[in-house]
Amino acid sequence: MPVNRKSPNSNSTGRKHAVANPDAADKPQAARKLKAPGTGRASSVGKVSGDAKAAKVAKVAKVAKPSKAAPSLKTVVTDALADMKALEVKVLDVRGLTDVADFMVIASGTSDRHVRSVAQRVVERTKEAGFRPHGVEGQQDGDWVLIDLSEMIVHVMLPRVREFYGLEKLWDITATKRAARA
Repeated sequence: MPVNRKSPNSNSTGRKHAVANPDAADKPQAARKLKAPGTGRASSVGKVSGDAKAAKVAKVAKVAKPSKAAPSLKTVVTDALADMKALEVKVLDVRGLTDVADFMVIASGTSDRHVRSVAQRVVERTKEAGFRPHGVEGQQDGDWVLIDLSEMIVHVMLPRVREFYGLEKLWDITATKRAARA
């Protein structure tokens, strides 16, 4: 009397699916055999024809689920800043002003430790999303941390430092001022 053993490829719900025989990986497709888990029986793929062959192939092939669209760098950065409760987050479009970056993000932290933590979270989240930071400056001091993300530069600073340098005034030029400059 045969003993029913679950193979590593078997489904726990009891449904049987055909699984490719791992020993036949180097054989041509027509010579490969399919095994139903737990049965020990094999059937040849090459001998099946027509609609039955298509049905077996459909059972074997796993259908890939469509993946979610990758978030934009702007979304990843603003979400990371919001997650760490950064203050006064401002996203500036600097495309017409400089070739260095397309966007500049300026945010504040409540203390030097908060500034460093916010900057570290931005770096972690951008790496997870597949964007590689080109450089991070100022993490030792914590007054002003600059993160260069190629198309976006992120400034995380203490409020007193932000007020002193006034980056918003320097880079936030309205559309009418841009038209006057051109």
